[in-house]
Amino acid sequence: MKALVLAGGTPQIALLNELKSRGITTVLADYYENPVAKPYADIFYRESTLDIEAITRVAKQEKVDFIITVCTDQALLTVAKVSEELGLPCYINYNTALSVTNKSYMKEVFANQNIPTAKFAVMAKLDVQKISHLKYPLIVKPVDCNSSKGVVRVNNLNELNTAFENAVKFSRTGTAVVEEFIDGPEISVDVYVENGKAHVLSVSQLDKIPEKDKFVIFRSKYPSFMTEDLKLQIEKIAGQIANAFNLKNSPMLIQMITDGENAYVLEFSARTGGGEKFIMIEKISGFDVIKAVVDLTLGELPTVNKERPEKQFFATEFIYCTPGVFDHLENFEELKQQGVIFEYYCFKSKGSSFDKIENSGDRIAGFSMVAKTQEELNQKHEIVTEKLRVINSNGEDMMRHDLLPQLY
Repeated sequence: MKALVLAGGTPQIALLNELKSRGITTVLADYYENPVAKPYADIFYRESTLDIEAITRVAKQEKVDFIITVCTDQALLTVAKVSEELGLPCYINYNTALSVTNKSYMKEVFANQNIPTAKFAVMAKLDVQKISHLKYPLIVKPVDCNSSKGVVRVNNLNELNTAFENAVKFSRTGTAVVEEFIDGPEISVDVYVENGKAHVLSVSQLDKIPEKDKFVIFRSKYPSFMTEDLKLQIEKIAGQIANAFNLKNSPMLIQMITDGENAYVLEFSARTGGGEKFIMIEKISGFDVIKAVVDLTLGELPTVNKERPEKQFFATEFIYCTPGVFDHLENFEELKQQGVIFEYYCFKSKGSSFDKIENSGDRIAGFSMVAKTQEELNQKHEIVTEKLRVINSNGEDMMRHDLLPQLY
């Protein structure tokens, strides 16, 4: 068999390895010339994963048996579209993929199905009358973009005008969502829907760079401490979403925000959380989401084991840098060998230029830590932040150590 994998990030390395373990030949397509997953593929094409015609051409030329991706929104849409056109297997059809990657449609369904979410308006052109019922501060976001691109918090009309114009530019459909800001920690809920039943695999808290207008994630940590009532709310909401979007067997990621008592849905997708989330999910729940997506695509139905591994504390932290040209990582492998780091990831190739922090795609590297207690996790964090280095082309440390504050 032969598979076409879309996107060449760290999660796709795990996907490529899973496919190869099954004896499947792998073809990788990515917009960048040297994505980190490239060395793990048998064949590579430099093509945008959003280019339907190009991906269709590659699929036909290579005579692939299926197209697949993990942990990414927009590439999932391409997978569903091309698979449907070529009659290839896919765990989600194109219409469903379209509905779960477009925030405009998504928010309308939330409203109609009484799924708790912030008050909102969707527009192609800014119309102040349409948002007269909304209270500042507001959040502006493109309807069909990821990695926090174009997502901005605004406090007045002048800021709104600028943010809206920018968000529309990021949107492929030229449309943006304007919604009320809900103050509180953001939580990431990973779910697997099995025969229509939503199983919550993990609930982690997302920490973001403390800038008043941007929403760039620098850390994901588990567990997210919350009341039992809030946990029940989250489980109920997950079931509502699966039912509303007719998801029968599928991974699902829900981004929520909580005021401490209630949970509100920001958005969701029929995929696993991005970055290295798949590692955390397996460590916490015992469920291998990468393997599950391959099984689903090949017509096998995974089962969620109700037995959970022993409780652990887990954190994945993302590294951002000062402007410069990236050369190499320092002390990462040493700390992994010592057991301080569970795993680490490099998202950029040597020679990549780094300018400023605009969205989550600007991270250079990341690492994960696991511990049996909160205190042990804090101790590991202290060692890591002191020893890790990201070296630029001048031999200097370009890592923003200030963006890795204390865990708890």
